[in-house]
Amino acid sequence: MSGKLEGKVALVTAAAQGIGRAIAEQAAAAGATVWATDVNEAKLAELTGVDRITTRPLNVLKAEDVDALVAEIGTIDVLFNCAGIVHAGTIEQATEADLDFAYDLNVKSMWRTIRAALPGMLAQGDGSIVNICSVAGSIKGVPNRFAYGVTKAATVGLTKSVAADYVTKGIRCNGICPGTVESPSLQERLKAQGDYEAARAAFIARQPIGRIGTPEEIADLAIYLATATYTTGQMHIIDGGWVN
Repeated sequence: MSGKLEGKVALVTAAAQGIGRAIAEQAAAAGATVWATDVNEAKLAELTGVDRITTRPLNVLKAEDVDALVAEIGTIDVLFNCAGIVHAGTIEQATEADLDFAYDLNVKSMWRTIRAALPGMLAQGDGSIVNICSVAGSIKGVPNRFAYGVTKAATVGLTKSVAADYVTKGIRCNGICPGTVESPSLQERLKAQGDYEAARAAFIARQPIGRIGTPEEIADLAIYLATATYTTGQMHIIDGGWVN
């Protein structure tokens, strides 16, 4: 993988753990200068000192914070949007506050970072945007994931819209749609169900491949898309055969 992103500047949101962290580490290993960001400063600090990685706290819910960081970085070649939240529950259980927050973090955070990074990409006539979407939503209806499915479906529309608007200007925008992936978020959701082992077994059982995915596997695809020059506006499903 070394050298694929040599000379490129990459911004990664939600880089403290899970998929975002794996992407930050692999992008750096591929030669990129990586700006790894998160609101979890304690976990983010674990990346301090890693070669080619600069860490910065960032709240993607605040446009002024996003704009200030992008101004500090300068031109961004690759933007990895990894921030998000998973709400459990049906439409009856989801509150308006749940839906508003899910929309703000899952969708509008991408809108904020893309708007901030686009001027630099347009000025150089080149740029790659990789959004972490989900199979839950427009790809597949998933029980008890109403707010999550609604907002992740919106990220598909966002990705395709950006791709269509800037396809002639050297900008590619693609989405990754993971299935179930090992992450701190998954661990919290499994524990919240009361019987951890039973809940984990149920998650594994729905994966035809027979296991849960790893953040590194999602990062492999993200790095490929960061360098792909003939694909844009596509949803790349990586879910162990769940929606096959």
